[in-house]
Amino acid sequence: MRVIILGAGGLGSVFGARFAEQGADVTLVARPAHVDAINQNGLKLSGVKGESSHTNITAVSTADEATGEFDYLILGVKSKDTAAAIAGAASLKGRIKTACSFQNNITKEDDLAAWLGLEQVIGFATIEAGALVEPGHAAHTFALPLSTYFGELDGTITPRVEAIVDICNAAGIGTKAVPNIKQVMWEKITQIANAAGWSVSTLAGNSNLFMGEGMMVKEGAEHYVQYARELISVYKAMGYSPENYFAPVSKLKELDSGTFEEAVATVIEIGTGMQKAGFKGRTSMHDDVVRGKKTEIEETIGPFVHKARELGIAVPTVDAVYRIIKVLDTYLE
Repeated sequence: MRVIILGAGGLGSVFGARFAEQGADVTLVARPAHVDAINQNGLKLSGVKGESSHTNITAVSTADEATGEFDYLILGVKSKDTAAAIAGAASLKGRIKTACSFQNNITKEDDLAAWLGLEQVIGFATIEAGALVEPGHAAHTFALPLSTYFGELDGTITPRVEAIVDICNAAGIGTKAVPNIKQVMWEKITQIANAAGWSVSTLAGNSNLFMGEGMMVKEGAEHYVQYARELISVYKAMGYSPENYFAPVSKLKELDSGTFEEAVATVIEIGTGMQKAGFKGRTSMHDDVVRGKKTEIEETIGPFVHKARELGIAVPTVDAVYRIIKVLDTYLE
């Protein structure tokens, strides 16, 4: 199997290393400093599954340097960088059999289809997480027993889906092929929009605060539940229902059921547990704000605002969160 990861930052490097461990021929297209470090010393991997070093990976700074044909392309750039990444990878067109994307948005498959053709695109959703520690060193920062899903966009499961599912599972990434990949992707973005929008609108005023510290405060938990229920109302209006595909992290079913007070108690319990465990975590959107970088507000929360308006659903808390972050985003670089 030949795999190319276009925009191999932290998560792309993690998947690339895991695939290479299973004998895949892996090419990473990454920033020059990362590429130079990998080519000199190999790719170091650390984190939740221990440390390892990988010298059997090809690293290049531009897609033009990648040679041959590839069974799979995985797009790993930030959503706002998609157009530039695709424009810079024109030489790959005609050399890619199947494409998918790590990105946290609901347009990624459309973007790939417009570039390569719909028949070459499969759906992909994962909440595995990775980060670049330094050039040449990626950390696998988060994993679940079942964290990753693939499926054809027409609802079928094909050999190309099964093949990438198999290598993920062999690499220790809990993965499943599903016929309803579009629902899984919408549930993932619901979960991400919930955590990201809540954390920025609640905690961004103090750069020392983390998720658990806000969730364990009653008013913070109330905001979390109200915001979550409005997001879920949009998700359900599209004909879906919460399934907790990313359990135990996902709590959409619990947030949607029972009384408001019960859901608030659940959030407080989660936040208190984070604090007791010493977990110091933020969403990537919260990290962007802390670092003074542009967020992906349109890609993560924008779809719910626009879909709610389209369907005539009142989501005042979602609207408020969106407006708050849009103001912050205006002044970020």
